[in-house]
Amino acid sequence: MRIVTLGVMLSLVLAAAPAGGASAAEAGPVAASARATDTITLAEAQRRAVPRLVVTKRVAGLSKPWDVKPLPGGRLLVTERETARVIVAGKRGGKRVVRFPSSKVWHSGETGLMSLEVDPRFATNRRFYTCSGGFLSGGGHDVRVNVWRLNKKMTRAAFVRKLIGGFPTTSGRHGGCRLLITDDGSMLVGTGDAAVGTNPRDLDSLGGKTLRLNRFTGRPWPTNKYAGSDRPRRFVHTYGHRNVQGLAQRRDGSLWSVEHGSSRDDEVNKLVNGGDYGWNPVPGYDESVPMTDQSLPGQQIGAKWRSGDPTIATSGAAFVYGRKWGALNGTMAVAALKASRMLFLTFGPRGNLVRKRVPAALKRYGRLRSVTVAPNGDLLVTTDGDDGTGLVLRVRPAR
Repeated sequence: MRIVTLGVMLSLVLAAAPAGGASAAEAGPVAASARATDTITLAEAQRRAVPRLVVTKRVAGLSKPWDVKPLPGGRLLVTERETARVIVAGKRGGKRVVRFPSSKVWHSGETGLMSLEVDPRFATNRRFYTCSGGFLSGGGHDVRVNVWRLNKKMTRAAFVRKLIGGFPTTSGRHGGCRLLITDDGSMLVGTGDAAVGTNPRDLDSLGGKTLRLNRFTGRPWPTNKYAGSDRPRRFVHTYGHRNVQGLAQRRDGSLWSVEHGSSRDDEVNKLVNGGDYGWNPVPGYDESVPMTDQSLPGQQIGAKWRSGDPTIATSGAAFVYGRKWGALNGTMAVAALKASRMLFLTFGPRGNLVRKRVPAALKRYGRLRSVTVAPNGDLLVTTDGDDGTGLVLRVRPAR
């Protein structure tokens, strides 16, 4: 086993931390640990070090790409919010537009063709899922989750069914919708409150919630608190949210959400089935109230991280795993739109925040929207560029 002396180990840590965007203060606990012993293995030093991140442009020429997911053979599936296009990007960066009924997608403001999920059984069922605005037969519009089947040539998407719909909309504000297929096979859906003050705490409104359902039948997930009801609340997993933009699952099975704050306090929340997360902007739509209002009846669950004042417009998120990530292994990577950066948040076993890191390498690409883990553990990140300036980035630790 290779042994690294104290001096060499410290040089490794101090060299790595600034390159990965960590401050000297963040390197402090490592240095303090090193003082307790005069030898450490190279593997241990690498595990404690923040890696230098390498960022490459995986797909270019996109217009407001909202989400990205990997497909077999190294391809990627991408959605664009306002054009309502579904795009397949090849392994070497080329791309083509999939035949898809874009004209049936309602888009306005923050709402359009948004989140995307690829079925874990895609190799046999060819299914993928979208969350988008849609037109109602009697007039008006909503936000809904649809199921599609991609043909083997990856040139055409055939409509399978609407899985769930009726998420409220107004002008398109707070129509955000995020999808996550969890480890037990359920579909988790994060929704926005449509800028209507009563929606988040109205259990029979699907706005300002996380919802959990069967991804094949659309039925409520049997463990939902209100699963036995015949009312819309049967789908509710958590409530009292403002505008859920990110969903992620940690290896311990816990589910997490990321949501926009008003003028302050973007939040990362650890989700508890049936939990109330405390957003209640009434009367009207009073955005001066706290993001988590502890004065409400019952118990409100506090955020595990908040941005403070002002907001940075947090968006998509994913947990990062793999020894190659060093000190970032096990962190939650959270994209930020307004702040044009990515946060790597370390949470303890009970969900308490341990540390925040903000790598400089991800501060130069503008607004960051979605974060997806590639099969090899790298990150895929969409940027919010318009008129062909949108990108899918690949982020990996330097070898």
